[in-house]
Amino acid sequence: MDQSRIALPRAIWALGFTSMFMDFSSETIHALLPIYLTSVLGLSAAMLGVVEGAAEATTLAIKIFSGALSDWLGRRKLPTLIGYGLAAATKPVFPIATTAYEVIAAHIFDRLGKGVRGAPRDALIADLAAPAQRGAAFGLRQALDTIGGIVGPLAAVGLMLASADNYRLVFALACIPAILSVLTLAIFVPTDSATPRSAVFPLSQAAARQMTCGFWVVVALGAGLSIARVAEAFLVLRAASFGLDPAYAPFVLIGMSVVYAIVAYPAGALADVAQSHILVVAAIVVLALAEATLAAAQSVAIVFAGVALWGLHMALSQGLFAKLVADSAPQNLRGTAFGLFNLTSAVAILVGNAAFGAIWSARGASFAYACAAGLALLVALAAAAALRPNSPRNLPQRRQ
Repeated sequence: MDQSRIALPRAIWALGFTSMFMDFSSETIHALLPIYLTSVLGLSAAMLGVVEGAAEATTLAIKIFSGALSDWLGRRKLPTLIGYGLAAATKPVFPIATTAYEVIAAHIFDRLGKGVRGAPRDALIADLAAPAQRGAAFGLRQALDTIGGIVGPLAAVGLMLASADNYRLVFALACIPAILSVLTLAIFVPTDSATPRSAVFPLSQAAARQMTCGFWVVVALGAGLSIARVAEAFLVLRAASFGLDPAYAPFVLIGMSVVYAIVAYPAGALADVAQSHILVVAAIVVLALAEATLAAAQSVAIVFAGVALWGLHMALSQGLFAKLVADSAPQNLRGTAFGLFNLTSAVAILVGNAAFGAIWSARGASFAYACAAGLALLVALAAAAALRPNSPRNLPQRRQ
């Protein structure tokens, strides 16, 4: 029977709902956090860029250690559960914090939890899904995760309007879905027992030599893309610069997430059958279009057009790159592979966000987004050259 037509395992659905609940919690907070930090607590745009870069870099850098640990132990669920638990534990700090430094610390530790869970969870999905279903499996998780990214900001809008902009109340209520996330993972995802342990220490030259050329191509492209794709917090600030009321700021992330949720699963399924190099270039070009739109924006409506393109880019790229990492890495080193991919992306994100925030502060938002769009086009050209058909460096189409 064609594996692509077989229903996805229930554990993958459970992992998707786990992500959905946590994203519900996180995006309820993150939809308001940029304005809360800059308007209420007095943080500058340049500092916001450093904070967001550091937070995302923390997320991605820690994945190499949690991913390698899951390979070394032959267990994926335990580090995944620890990561979700750590993120849930940080949520109560947001409503009780009184300074920007406390909020920033909670934000970074929240991202630390995301980093701990990310690589083992992605490796677990790759282990659970049949090779011909990996794109669909990653797309499903991304779609459910993004539904949380829609519901969370909607809840933030409703609560802000109902409470007369009571940020602390909104942050406090965001703790509830975080608890549900941990419970869903603990109860409905079985403890994995069939994952092969790595025969070599995952963080070693011997392990690195087992990685394919195609994997390192994916790593390089992911790093280039991560420099060009800046933090979504700047999308909120861009809309706010045209007079969007703080209570409606979450609609920026909602708009992005609606497109993301609708397209993520079909895009993942497409990645199972289409040529990967075409999809990679298309995804990067869409990012360039999104950033060019944001650079040229003269109204909130144009900003939302750019936000919609941003959501399309995320849907096209996230599941695709996860599938490519899974397909190009040995099964017993998948956790390490996801960690390596995200470590390089972490450094790139830190550099990209810090530079973008500095350019924004010095030359304005339009110039900053124009620079990012130009960089994205360069990455797309590099991808087209490196991944041309029949090249020995071309990406794997399917790995058993």
